[in-house]
Amino acid sequence: MWGGRPRPPVSESCKTDREGTASSRAENLLLEIDGTDEIRALPIRNENTLSTDSNSPHLKRVLGRWDLVLLFVVAVFNLNVVPSIAANGGVTIWLWIISILLFFWPQGIAVIELSHRYPGEGGVYLWAKEEFGDFHGFLSGWCYWTNQMLYVPTVMLYFVGVSVFVFGAGHQSLADNKLFAVATSLSLLALLTVLNIAGLGVGKWINNAGAIGTGVAAAVLIGLGIAISLKFGAHLSAREFSMPADYRSVLNSFGVICFGLVGLELASVMGDEIRDPARTLPGAVAWGGIISGVLYIATTLILLIAIGKNDISILQGIVQAVSGMAQRVGIAWIGIPFALMLSVAIAGIGSAWMGGAARIPFVAGLDSYMPSWMGKIHPRYATPYAALIVQFIVSAALVVINFGFHVQEAFQRLLSLAVVLQLVPFLYMFAALIKYGWKADASGRYGHRKLLISGICGFITTALGIGLVFFPAQQITSLLSYEIWMVGGTAFFIALAAFFFFVYGRKKLRHEIRVGTALQARPVERSSTT
Repeated sequence: MWGGRPRPPVSESCKTDREGTASSRAENLLLEIDGTDEIRALPIRNENTLSTDSNSPHLKRVLGRWDLVLLFVVAVFNLNVVPSIAANGGVTIWLWIISILLFFWPQGIAVIELSHRYPGEGGVYLWAKEEFGDFHGFLSGWCYWTNQMLYVPTVMLYFVGVSVFVFGAGHQSLADNKLFAVATSLSLLALLTVLNIAGLGVGKWINNAGAIGTGVAAAVLIGLGIAISLKFGAHLSAREFSMPADYRSVLNSFGVICFGLVGLELASVMGDEIRDPARTLPGAVAWGGIISGVLYIATTLILLIAIGKNDISILQGIVQAVSGMAQRVGIAWIGIPFALMLSVAIAGIGSAWMGGAARIPFVAGLDSYMPSWMGKIHPRYATPYAALIVQFIVSAALVVINFGFHVQEAFQRLLSLAVVLQLVPFLYMFAALIKYGWKADASGRYGHRKLLISGICGFITTALGIGLVFFPAQQITSLLSYEIWMVGGTAFFIALAAFFFFVYGRKKLRHEIRVGTALQARPVERSSTT
């Protein structure tokens, strides 16, 4: 639904929690101070809290197996990353198969197992917190959130590459014009930020525009590919499926492939809305995985058949393929309306990403460790406008910084760093499976041997995906600059997470406790009667 990776919605209770004052938070804390000067806060159960919990609304269980199958396909299948993968040649087909077996299949088992142990709303941040502690939960949620600030600019660049086809033949070179690309990217980024602040970006229509547009684009691409193959034959030799002499750029694509296969964790957010999740979820994950895998492999093959790896543009590959194949079968007119439809779809995906990303810190509980103003809700539109503005500033800065490079290189740099941050939470997921398997803990859905094997396969594959993406893609012109960007960017975001958790978060908590305690100690004024 959101271009490859789902983003959890924010509940009304999250909004209410953020509007509380320091005194109300302190009223429900029992403070303990030990010899290490560490303050521990324990929640106090009271009648008001219990009554609120018991009267809280319950979500309807309306999602059946095929509802989930379609939801998973839309969430996992990310057409935007296919051209950058296909540009490495037919060998990527083998990488798709390996990733599906060693990453996607264990991911499905991890999601089913962890959702079974922690039913209801949750996610990668909750799982990491419960299994490995508060900081690891924070780091998992932090990486899950911040990777989107890197990925949203790539969606803007992808929009630039596709939208120029709307102007007709002869305008495709505009996508390589840095001034045009940066102006268009920033304009679209600003527009989507305004729409999300106004509340329009979280409406079903904009999300559905992205989902439907991507689905139609994939259907048209595959349909034309089949027609071309039947009429003219497929001109792919066996040699194109072997590892090339310069294999480093192919290694980078392995991490991007793993990045494209994430999305099943959506089940943890939708847990309270699934009918009989114990029976429904496993089949839905299996069918969703099969269909997504077939779509990824099919679209990659068709790009190679229609264009060839040497001519694929990572920003324009889909429209290139459709326009070229449409001309060969005599329907060249389809190129402009297809580009227009895909442009609207990309804008819709970008909007949904921005809207969802702004809510993740508060769904994940990251707001306890971050500045309070980040949680401000717009008084009229009830949207997290402060977080949206921060995301706009960060994403805009990343767009401008990377436009010292070629447009396609800027896209690849942003995408590669997003891959690293996105895959970190999955290390925790697979580590949890290894933990269960190693301790022979079979209290969940699967036996400990299956959990151990799945966890080891998934953890190693994820670690490889993270490590191999540090190898530069073929669009990268400066190895030194790329490695500084990747190593420095990864270290920066992780260090920032540590700062917010260990320094700012604890300082903020102590301050709120002091304020709350002072308010509680204030004498109550009694009115005198005359």
